[in-house]
Amino acid sequence: MQVDDALLTRLEKLSFLKVSDDKRDEIIEQLSEIVSFVDNLSELDTHNVEATFAMDERATPLREDVPQPQTQISEDILRHAPNAADNFFIVPKIIE
Repeated sequence: MQVDDALLTRLEKLSFLKVSDDKRDEIIEQLSEIVSFVDNLSELDTHNVEATFAMDERATPLREDVPQPQTQISEDILRHAPNAADNFFIVPKIIE
């Protein structure tokens, strides 16, 4: 895949980002290096490698999901809010 100015413009549109004109060449060069690195991965022979979810045979240790209410944290956060009531932030109405 060739990373050029047209592709960067399309990526800007899709990501709602704006790259300044003085940074465009640098970004194109960095994206080209990333794409080149990923292309190298396609050269690996994985035909005889079993597909696994993780590299380790051990499963992810699980813990019991027990709620631990810590009201002090929410109180500290809401204390700094410009407008709050009943443990909620109060924000301006945006949908009529």
